[in-house]
Amino acid sequence: MTEDMKQEKEQGSGSELAVRRAKLQALVEAGRNPFERTVYDRTALSADIRAQFDAFEGKDVRIAGRVMGKRVMGKASFVHLADSTGKIQAYVRRDDVGEEAYAGFKKYDTGDIIGISGFVFRTQTGEVSVHAKEIVLLSKSLLPLPEKFHGLKDTDLRYRQRYVDLIVNPEVRDTFVKRSVILREIRAYLDAKGFLEVDTPILTPFEIGAAARPFVTHHNTLDIDMYLRIETELYLKRLIVGGFDKVYEVGRIFRNEGMDTRHNPEFTSIELYQAFTDYKGMMDLVIELNTLLAKKVCGSEKIMYQGVEINMGHWEKLTMVEAVKKYSGLDYYAWTSDVDARLQAKAKGVEVPADATRGAVLVELFDQFVEENLIQPTIIYDYPVENSPLAKKKPDDPAFTERFEYFICASEMGNAFSELNDPIDQRERFERQVAAKRAEDPNTTAQVDEDYITALEYGLPPTGGLGFGIDRLVMLLTDSPSIRDVLLFPTMKSLPNDK
Repeated sequence: MTEDMKQEKEQGSGSELAVRRAKLQALVEAGRNPFERTVYDRTALSADIRAQFDAFEGKDVRIAGRVMGKRVMGKASFVHLADSTGKIQAYVRRDDVGEEAYAGFKKYDTGDIIGISGFVFRTQTGEVSVHAKEIVLLSKSLLPLPEKFHGLKDTDLRYRQRYVDLIVNPEVRDTFVKRSVILREIRAYLDAKGFLEVDTPILTPFEIGAAARPFVTHHNTLDIDMYLRIETELYLKRLIVGGFDKVYEVGRIFRNEGMDTRHNPEFTSIELYQAFTDYKGMMDLVIELNTLLAKKVCGSEKIMYQGVEINMGHWEKLTMVEAVKKYSGLDYYAWTSDVDARLQAKAKGVEVPADATRGAVLVELFDQFVEENLIQPTIIYDYPVENSPLAKKKPDDPAFTERFEYFICASEMGNAFSELNDPIDQRERFERQVAAKRAEDPNTTAQVDEDYITALEYGLPPTGGLGFGIDRLVMLLTDSPSIRDVLLFPTMKSLPNDK
């Protein structure tokens, strides 16, 4: 257990916890157990009262929320109450609520959840408030709220106890409100374009040959191992085969891999597929959607991310060959052979496998020299066939595929193809992919998805596909430095003394 967590536990396990439990016991013995209450008829929210004061002034309302602070001044007091929309002040006077209720109010603790009935007014200092006529305890808080939760040195505590983080840090709550807005706007955009939202299986019967490492579980009734999906792609393209022209899925993806500020083993992606278009059609969609989201969520095409201004309305487009030449000085088309490519890379201080092809060398140079420079929105297109097993080859240059990725703030944000629809070519690529995985891990269960090949044999029309991570997008549009900041409950290692 971390030091900060120990401090929080100690804060709650000492005298204050004992006092709060004693208060609860006294309420129970007096027949006023707050946990027995099942409903409170709330008629207004704090944000609405503040925003529409003229309409609410003098009107009776019923508000409810958490006590965030109070000032007791003899026969009259003030309490600050927080609900899901913000905070509002209430004025509580003994002569209005009654002596017994007022005595009970003075014993309320920060964190208690209360209901207040009264009329809306403005104090002499101009603060919008509710003048209480009735006050009631709805739930007792047995643990004290931390005073400076945001300033804890151990940030893990914020992620582990997100419920506390949300209570005391309104900006955190705002992040997740924006996340919901982003998802809603994406859905609205795609729905308006005629896309159909669908659901595909999370549990799959076998491990596909893709590079990502899956989580494995066991289905007892069928007595087979099953795998949490690492993508939604193959099922969605089956639907295009089945006759749907435009489909998308907001899906949870699971990859049993490393964790850092941009990776979590469980994350949310959106994949979409459109018949009778190609990767250029997907480029247009990416630019239009991202520009729209910046305006809707941030109010402008220009946003700030970690101190850098990003223009979401302006996109650069480079082929991978052009990008590598621009940032490394090496020209793919000047390489005479695979051997020459490897020698050129070595001269630049880049080590590549002894059997690396020209395309593989190009990808490695891109990783080493290019990605870190892609701060402003940039589309990198025409990827080597070696690392694009599901993308269609360029008819005029079959060493490359009709594929692009887009980058913002030196981070890959999404991936798109003109989808490979040749079942013979697809089988060959799948077999190479599986062979490579077996060479890397002899114990792998990866295999070719034969049913997907069968689907392609029935005929997949020319199709454009796009996939992008919601979490990285939310990070960008909320100026959040870590993926954990945009996940309500990020994956965390269990602590030895966790209870």
